[in-house]
Amino acid sequence: MSDRVSLAKLESRAPFSERHIGPDAAEQHQMLTALGYESLRDLMAAALPESIVAAKAPDLPRPLGETEALAALSALAGRNRPRVPMIGLGYHGTITPAVIRRNVLEDPSWYTAYTPYQPEISQGRLEALLNFQTMVGDLTGLPTAGASLLDEATAAAEAMTLVRRANRRNPSTRLIVSHDTLPQTISVMLTRAQALGLDVEVVDLDAGVPHDDVAAVFVQYPSAGGRVADPRPVIDAAHAAGALAVVATDLLALTLLESPGSLGADVVVGSTQRFGVPLFYGGPHAGFMAVSAGLERHLPGRLVGVSVDSDGAPAYRLALQTREQHIRRDKATSNICTAQVLLAVAASMYAVYHGPKGLRAIAERTHRYAQVLAAALVAGGLEVVEGSFFDTLRVVVPGRAESITDTARERGLHLWCDGDHVQVSTSELTTRAHLGEVLAAFGMTDVDLDETDSHIASDGWDSSLRRQTSFLTHPVFNTHHSETDLLRYLRQLSDRDYALDRGMIPLGSCTMKLNAAAEMEPMSYPGFANLHPFAPAEDAQGYVDLVRELEAWLAELTGYAAVSIQPNAGSQGELAGLLAIRAYHRAAGDEARHVCLIPSSAHGTNAASAVMAGMRVVVVKAAADGAVDLEDLRTQCTAHADDLAAIMVTYPSTHGAYEDGITELCRIVHDHGGQVYVDGANLNALLGWSKPGEFGGDVSHLNLHKTFCIPHGGGGPGVGPVAVAAHLAPYLPSHPLHPDEQRRDGIGPISAAPYGSAGILPISWAYIAMMGAAGLQEATSVAVLSANYVAERLAEHYPVLYKGHSGRVAHECILDLRGLTKSSGVTVDDVAKRLIDYGFHAPTMSFPVPGTFMVEPTESESLPELDRFCDAMIAIRAEIAAVEQGSTIREASPLARAPHTLRDLAGDWDRDYPRADGAFPAGFTPDKYWPPVGRVDQAYGDRHLVCSCPDPSAFADDMS
Repeated sequence: MSDRVSLAKLESRAPFSERHIGPDAAEQHQMLTALGYESLRDLMAAALPESIVAAKAPDLPRPLGETEALAALSALAGRNRPRVPMIGLGYHGTITPAVIRRNVLEDPSWYTAYTPYQPEISQGRLEALLNFQTMVGDLTGLPTAGASLLDEATAAAEAMTLVRRANRRNPSTRLIVSHDTLPQTISVMLTRAQALGLDVEVVDLDAGVPHDDVAAVFVQYPSAGGRVADPRPVIDAAHAAGALAVVATDLLALTLLESPGSLGADVVVGSTQRFGVPLFYGGPHAGFMAVSAGLERHLPGRLVGVSVDSDGAPAYRLALQTREQHIRRDKATSNICTAQVLLAVAASMYAVYHGPKGLRAIAERTHRYAQVLAAALVAGGLEVVEGSFFDTLRVVVPGRAESITDTARERGLHLWCDGDHVQVSTSELTTRAHLGEVLAAFGMTDVDLDETDSHIASDGWDSSLRRQTSFLTHPVFNTHHSETDLLRYLRQLSDRDYALDRGMIPLGSCTMKLNAAAEMEPMSYPGFANLHPFAPAEDAQGYVDLVRELEAWLAELTGYAAVSIQPNAGSQGELAGLLAIRAYHRAAGDEARHVCLIPSSAHGTNAASAVMAGMRVVVVKAAADGAVDLEDLRTQCTAHADDLAAIMVTYPSTHGAYEDGITELCRIVHDHGGQVYVDGANLNALLGWSKPGEFGGDVSHLNLHKTFCIPHGGGGPGVGPVAVAAHLAPYLPSHPLHPDEQRRDGIGPISAAPYGSAGILPISWAYIAMMGAAGLQEATSVAVLSANYVAERLAEHYPVLYKGHSGRVAHECILDLRGLTKSSGVTVDDVAKRLIDYGFHAPTMSFPVPGTFMVEPTESESLPELDRFCDAMIAIRAEIAAVEQGSTIREASPLARAPHTLRDLAGDWDRDYPRADGAFPAGFTPDKYWPPVGRVDQAYGDRHLVCSCPDPSAFADDMS
């Protein structure tokens, strides 16, 4: 009986960390042995500078098992009381079709993909985003729309800066905003404008545009209060003054109302939330922007275009990338990197599923419910403020508004109380029963809704505003209306893409780690998915508790005093942190401190964010070993001693190394009156071992979509919390519509919703709760182990460009291909495309050093997968050697012809190497990923810019 296992032993379950971390103990030992270390602790002791190691481990609760964590999150969701959302204010009840929820939002083939920088393996989501752009362009009546923005309010703020860039002949810094714009939009615009020195005036535009000296005029159509007014007089007045006209709108309303583009708008912004995306307590939702001809090169964020591949077949790609922060840096159109691709895909599929007729039917029903409700209220003796509306009513009830909304809440509804007005908004969710409950809250019972409806003769708005122009005429919006058809369409698209469900995505600086199913599941819990962001605080206690606990954990892990979860992307976290620094300096009387030092190796968002924060960028050189040149830093700090605001430094550096001089860097900047912004993009190399707030940082943003397991979604969503030291805590983001987020000295809102993308916060909460302090530390250690293992295996084939003091890299390594390009002509792009044939997504190309790969394997990949990648890279090196030795020329090699498609294999073979060498370089595998297109012609796509769905005949001709 000596082999008997005790009940206590049988009851112990494998910790979640063993599921999350790819290499098991035996594999870790094998990797450590290859590197010459006995343990993970020995490796970390060698790699990490002693000066940054935390004195003690993070103080976190014991790790939960998956079942425990899901039960805890279910309990938190249960503390939320969604009720029927009838508040409006830019957020509306909607039905997420189950086929879209299950096969987009909950499908790893969509949510684990990365931004489609490699177009050949991203054709599915690129097509979905082109559908999104076409949907937005058709409904807004403008020729070019982007591939999503962060939310409606930030889209409006981006429009404000767009018109300043695009309208340089008009020197005015004044922007006129209608007073009946969504309040959160006005607040975000004011936050941005103050930093940029722009003058935003909020006025009643019924009296006309009050100035001739104006750069842009902004109007909401329909308005925040529900009014449908003709925007043409305001648009015409703006144009007469030499200004551009920006219109914020509701896409569902535009199925009935004439498009803003048809009415003269230059820029149109809004949110696609009500196209099937849950409320999520404020996000994530895909904002949008569409522009008139001539403004497309000023668009912020991604833009998908149509090009051709190496065979001349149509292919999709990201267009006009030279506008973006990763290339233009401080001269970029925006600091946006991560946007809201997953949600844009869901919204586009909602339009594909319902088609123009289905969308119009939803809009007509929504509008009719509002009309019936208004008519019943008026018949009952109440005053409805606007006679012309789409879905939102403002009812005048002096002295009664609060009691009516309280009564409605007791009856299961959320209405909006605004002084002596009650605002009610109908939606796709609204039913007759809901109308009855609303009327009962106003003290009206036994209302015959059919009788009331019979007296409604028209839509209630001016006939000139009724939509006459067609929309969504492309076949994609008129084909997939059965669930079978949409299910198969979604499968067709996802089959064209490469995501983490297929294999490793070793993108440096992107941290493509596991997004565990247990982390993802709670996002769909009704208590998290269906709550309006402006619901009463007492109905959101589950979210409030989750947010406060998550903020506390993040503060403990980073060594900072306070955290705001509001920024809904890393770019917005950067902006929030820099604005907090500016506010701190101003409060201290140091108005002149406006210079931001940025190392030459920094992420492009850093420089773009600094400019958006009203700072002047001064670049600090890199030393020969890739570290920040401390002598140049001293020189710059001395030169700018009176106007130095901050330095933005990534740690570990973007060169993939732990720099020894980080504490000295912080001291130098502090000695000259500056603040230290530690970019948290590489926190996956520090977590559990080191805390930026303890080694000299004053502020950091964190990427929950990197370090803390929120999936990248093909380019969003993300969350970029900002963490600060105590002296900066008063200047964290605030929000005018949430009682707990109204800081007196706060910088104002960064995002539309008080807690940004609250709906995906349960993912990071679950990750931290299930890993615990020891699990997080081990994850960091294994991430560093994996990167060093890859570097060690590949070093004799590709030089590793930068290493730390011990000859080790951090969590990523840079492979230098420049010498190979010089000796063979084979480019980093050739190698990236050839990796597709071997079944891999390429590492990050040419960042931070042109002609290199930056490889980040993360802790989630097993040793066999790491070896498979290394074997592929070694095999490719042999192919390059064949070119170097003259056995073949580059142009005739599989490197230059990669990637190889099934069409290549099935067609006439005119190449100097066998089909098997092209298509099966690693040997035949039955589960091989086949790219749907050959190498995409990037230049052709920019020369022939097409950013909406092409005619199907283009594909038919190609296949004939």
